[in-house]
Amino acid sequence: MKYSATIEARMTSTRLPGKVMLEAAGQPFLQHMINRLKQVPSLDEIILATTINHQDDVLVDLAESNGIKYFRGSEDDVLGRVLYAAESFGTDVIVQTTGDCPLIDPQIVEQLIRIYKANNVDYVSNTHVRSFPDGMDAQVFNTSVLKESSLLANTELEREHVTLHIRNHPELFSPIHIVAPPELHWPELGLTLDEEPDYILLKHLTEEIGQTIEGYSCNELLKYLRNNPKLLTINDHVKRKGDS
Repeated sequence: MKYSATIEARMTSTRLPGKVMLEAAGQPFLQHMINRLKQVPSLDEIILATTINHQDDVLVDLAESNGIKYFRGSEDDVLGRVLYAAESFGTDVIVQTTGDCPLIDPQIVEQLIRIYKANNVDYVSNTHVRSFPDGMDAQVFNTSVLKESSLLANTELEREHVTLHIRNHPELFSPIHIVAPPELHWPELGLTLDEEPDYILLKHLTEEIGQTIEGYSCNELLKYLRNNPKLLTINDHVKRKGDS
């Protein structure tokens, strides 16, 4: 079985255009995310799932420089883009992520994959029941499951959000929803790259923690924030769009 992480990313975000190429510690956030996903032991490859828009050529260049795969598809039909990306490279199991989660914890992603491997289910995630900080999101499912969902998902919202149809139909697709352990339970914390205040906070975290702790975990991020609570005011007013 081939396990591939897909990263959905584009340069035309409406709230913070070009966000995945904003820099922290001398590297684009997308580079940081690729570096972190490369630390997940069970992953066989990483696929950048971007669009055919010329603005996203820079993302393809970054993928090529990292030696990872890429697929270019529809900007609006994100479900289709991820499905075709997986099918193009013979992926059996998709580990779905989004480019606005550059601080994603490799240990959490690995845990989700192992839970998927150990159970006879269609879908495993830590996003449906919000308990982890926003920005630690990953979902694991078979490519065949997404293909079946794609045939049934026909609303604009279902095509925009890759697993919305799967999550809305547990009678068709058996799920496991992971809840954070007490030390990682902070659902109201935003560690996603959505707006300018998020960039300020994530840049600070990347540069300050990254100087002292290589491959820092979610737990280490949260300890740092608890010790520096004033940082929480930087982006606590940002309203999140929600579903991925």
